[in-house]
Amino acid sequence: MRETPATPSTEPDGSYPRPQLVRAGWVGIDGAWQFEFDDADEGLARGWATSLEPLGRTITVPFPPESPASGIGDTGFHRVLWYRRTVTAAEVAATGHEPGRRLLLHFGAVDYRADVWANGHLVARHEGGHTPFTAEIPDAAAGFTIVVRAEDDPQDLAQPRGKQDWAEERHVVWYDRTSGIWQPVWLESVPQQHVRRAAWRSSIADATATLTVELAEAPRPGTRVRVVLRKGPEVLADQSVALTVADSTIILSVPSLRNGQALGDYLWSPESPTLIDAQIELVALGQDSDVVLSYLGFREVGEGGGRFLLNERPYEVRGVLSQGYWAQSHLAAPSAEALRTEVELIKSLGFTTVRVHQKIEDPRFLYWADRLGLLVWVEMPSTYEFSGRASGRIVAEWTEAVRRDSSHPSIVAWVPFNESWGVQQLATDARQRDLVRALYHLTKSLDDTRLVISNDGWEHTGSDLLTIHDYENDAARLLASYGTPEALRRSIDLMAPSGRKMLVGTPEESAHTASKPVILSEFGGVSIEPPGSEAWGYRLVESHDHFEEHLTGLFAAVRECEGLAGWCYTQLTDTAQETNGLTDANRVPKFPAERIRAIVEGSPFVPAPAEPVFGRS
Repeated sequence: MRETPATPSTEPDGSYPRPQLVRAGWVGIDGAWQFEFDDADEGLARGWATSLEPLGRTITVPFPPESPASGIGDTGFHRVLWYRRTVTAAEVAATGHEPGRRLLLHFGAVDYRADVWANGHLVARHEGGHTPFTAEIPDAAAGFTIVVRAEDDPQDLAQPRGKQDWAEERHVVWYDRTSGIWQPVWLESVPQQHVRRAAWRSSIADATATLTVELAEAPRPGTRVRVVLRKGPEVLADQSVALTVADSTIILSVPSLRNGQALGDYLWSPESPTLIDAQIELVALGQDSDVVLSYLGFREVGEGGGRFLLNERPYEVRGVLSQGYWAQSHLAAPSAEALRTEVELIKSLGFTTVRVHQKIEDPRFLYWADRLGLLVWVEMPSTYEFSGRASGRIVAEWTEAVRRDSSHPSIVAWVPFNESWGVQQLATDARQRDLVRALYHLTKSLDDTRLVISNDGWEHTGSDLLTIHDYENDAARLLASYGTPEALRRSIDLMAPSGRKMLVGTPEESAHTASKPVILSEFGGVSIEPPGSEAWGYRLVESHDHFEEHLTGLFAAVRECEGLAGWCYTQLTDTAQETNGLTDANRVPKFPAERIRAIVEGSPFVPAPAEPVFGRS
């Protein structure tokens, strides 16, 4: 039997790239890799996949070559990228790898298409720029050479790209691209039979936790799995079952959830982000046990009475839109620690919710949202054309994203489309409505425990929340549009502020969506425009003082809107030329964080007492 991971999965340092399926033996192989652009696309013909000749440059993985942090910093059009790295025998040994085991090479994300060779043999091929994939490395004990060919066509509008610009120079609200490897790469040694995926869902009413466990191969007779759930030292469940198929569902009874008077001690919420540690031990005859650590949270999401519900109680959505973009590293986080700091920043400014915009976020960010208590809306990066190819890509990558992240208690909403991007004729083209409708129902089939928003902002088919984007920056007009339920109904019956319809589904879908809670899911977008600047925002103000005064009025207005179940301010940080953040691009608040928090929460601002000065007469 191999060593069991010693640290509960809810208490790591946040560096492990896959926080809900943790093993003790792993080695990160980020850092310096050989690199080269292949603008003529001749690398395959020249044998770069098998050649030992070094590539011409060095890049720091996992930062994209467009970013300064990569050491390349070239934002031009480069469709094909090549990477090479030699993994040493010592690095393989550090994973605990031994004969009879499998060595896995994991990629967190490679944008957009990747081919991977190990010692000249093709071991993986993956399409989808925001989701992970894995290769098995044969004959690895003596070390091996990895070669990656990444293809990311800047002008392929059928490719899910989110806010990455299709033009060579960034403009308006689109940013420099993130190509190639942009999330961690790591090695892991596992038994021949091992856990490939573990997914959780819970039922508070039934006092159960359900584990779906997927194995690497069909189980042989005698294969068993033991699952133990703990809250600190308290054992909540301990169950062992025989497995007869590679994809099994195990329902665990959790008696502690039956005590209604003590139930709050076990539930997850932003105010009390209680996580339950899980240990999964897979035993296959004649092999090492595969021991993995995971976690889950007991919480339920819903809607009713015109309100968003968390654990069956109305919960105010105080949201902020985040691009998840850094000036030095683009969509890649500058470090594992930066992801924790981002969650802490959002909470420190008084927000309960983050809407991650046009990005499938790093799982380590979701871990910190789980652990520290932050609600998350997950949104699919858009394509910019409607076609059969674009539709197929969206369906495939969105399915991977939902499957990857469906166990995070922090996630409360799935958003397949935003503002009709990629489905620009949604109101008039039945095929485009069919795609949006299909993604709504596909998402429900993958995960029926969360809310799904068909097309955030306007032109909804069927949605579990009715979301509106409105950059009206006059507080009185916002109140006139959303201040009362009656005013809100009039606004919904008219065109959206963009000039588009709010509801475009069948009569049944429109009636369904119109009855749902209303979230103002984008508003604000205020930017400071000092003289001579090139600031961009939906509203420009002259100074930091004007900025604070204007935000005070806007937030007071949306808090007074009885027709709204919540709102989401645009945006958290300045991002490239889009300077409408509450903080600058380096995450420094534009006025003191405690004053921003008071404005967001609607609480009085009480300055901290001055420090006493000693030794003065």
